[in-house]
Amino acid sequence: MTKIFKYFLQGLLYVVPIAVTVYVLWEVVVLLDGIIPLDIPGLGILIIFSFVTMIGVIGRHFISEQIVEIIEGYIKRAALVNLIYTAVKDLLKAFVGDQKSFKKPVVVKFTEDTEVRRLGYMTNENFKNLTNKGDLVTVYIPHSYNISGNVYLVPDRYVEPLDIHPSELMKYTVSGGVTQISEND
Repeated sequence: MTKIFKYFLQGLLYVVPIAVTVYVLWEVVVLLDGIIPLDIPGLGILIIFSFVTMIGVIGRHFISEQIVEIIEGYIKRAALVNLIYTAVKDLLKAFVGDQKSFKKPVVVKFTEDTEVRRLGYMTNENFKNLTNKGDLVTVYIPHSYNISGNVYLVPDRYVEPLDIHPSELMKYTVSGGVTQISEND
């Protein structure tokens, strides 16, 4: 009976990650496809993808920065709308923009007298100019098993760059340190 239970647990290790991944991807596809309710499965996603791509082409080639600044000027006048708009825009730019924010993996200690370290990303070095000491950098520390994290201002002498791909560090951190880190190529 013990062997059967061990085989069952081994089977769970194979089946559950694949099943959860397929389920989440399926739900995203169904959600996106349902935005434009059509009788042909997948056509809604294709229309959304085409529309967003066309907006990207038009924005890249025909919309000037001045027009964007005018539109954003109107958005900034509405406090709640501005809060949502800038938060979403900054988050998207952090992952897919020209200036990705999570590209500098670091290890951080918070005091000189500790050997405990946290893994994170240096997201901004410009904070140095805003304080009297001039040695603070902004570090984002993601939480494990959660899509959240904390932002800390840390003296730069406590921040050590890591030679690892940013996505590998994120997988490692989000998994609570369970995922193996691949070699940096």
